[in-house]
Amino acid sequence: MAKRRPSGDGMVRKREDGRWEGRIVVGHKEDGDPIFQYVLAPTQKALLPKLHQNIEVFRDVELCEDSRMTLAQWLDRWLEEYAAPRLRESTMSGYRMYTEQYIKPRLGSKKMNSITAVDIQRMYTKLMKEGCVREHPEHGRALSAGTVRRIHTMLHRALGDAVKAHIIPRNPAEGLTLPRSDGPAKRVLTDRELDKFMEAIKADPFWHDFFYTELTTGLRRGEICGLQWRDFDPETGMLQISRTLHKKTGGGFETGETKTGRGRRKILLPQSTADMLRARQEAFPGKWIFPNLLKPEQPVSPDAAYRRLKSLLREAGITESIPFHALRHTFATHALASGVDAKTLSGILGHTDAAFTLNTYTHVTSDMQRQAAAIVGNFMEDIFGKELKPWQSAENGAKEAST
Repeated sequence: MAKRRPSGDGMVRKREDGRWEGRIVVGHKEDGDPIFQYVLAPTQKALLPKLHQNIEVFRDVELCEDSRMTLAQWLDRWLEEYAAPRLRESTMSGYRMYTEQYIKPRLGSKKMNSITAVDIQRMYTKLMKEGCVREHPEHGRALSAGTVRRIHTMLHRALGDAVKAHIIPRNPAEGLTLPRSDGPAKRVLTDRELDKFMEAIKADPFWHDFFYTELTTGLRRGEICGLQWRDFDPETGMLQISRTLHKKTGGGFETGETKTGRGRRKILLPQSTADMLRARQEAFPGKWIFPNLLKPEQPVSPDAAYRRLKSLLREAGITESIPFHALRHTFATHALASGVDAKTLSGILGHTDAAFTLNTYTHVTSDMQRQAAAIVGNFMEDIFGKELKPWQSAENGAKEAST
């Protein structure tokens, strides 16, 4: 029986066409036969550095036969076998669109084991210049930075799972340079707008409780619509967020997992919100904290919540179109400005970590930095005096003043 060649083993030969070929064992088939990765060069001298580089890449790697499939084939398989069981339908719809419109036309035919970081980086660059399917009157065919970053998130996940499945040795989407996504400024209700809005919701007891809860917790729209009475502890005032309500393909809504793992969380409600929910439980004793008024056995739909928000904003004299998420931003902004630390707020909002919270609300943290600088400046002046710089001694300061 022939000895099994170990992965990373390399061989060199001169081909009939005069070029030099290097072969590296990168894995084995089910029957034990080796799987080769080939490297070509015009001379033996030019081949050896490339061969040694590939040997390092494939050292201690044991790939399977699927390493020869194309990226298009892997993405089709990944979407159905890996992504579909763990992602909501709306996310899957976006991932399929990214695959068909942006990735497959550019890299779909490449073998998985031949895709490099340079290939992916070039694709992102082309997408930024001419990736849009329809021409925009202002931006032409340039794809937005945010869309390119979302494509990267999907592709990075897919290639990461390919590494775990022994299809490729490394993730070529790792460590790439991504376009900066500034995005539109976060819309936050001003103090004056907030006062007007709170006045408008008083006339509608059902929606008053809904929007008061939203403005004092910052829940995502699907999270607040999916709240059940079993999630609320009237004795402690704790609220458990463990599900979200989201759209189904073909219409309607269904409950599902929260947006992230950290989305499953417990938060301590403000006293006023807890008291309000205790009173509400007597008026709406069914399953849902905020039921559909026409069908109480069902939760209120996120679409209905947004429609009511728009009508209440108009009643409050706020004519600008404001997304529902602006209420979440309003809560977070006021919390940070009131001194709630980023780690605590991150837990309340269900963010992955405090860094994400700080990056999301930089408009607040920059103001906080200015306030901190002013406080430190005043503190230093109290110690050293207005005219004296902290790094000067009184004697040196006098000398400078006399020169």
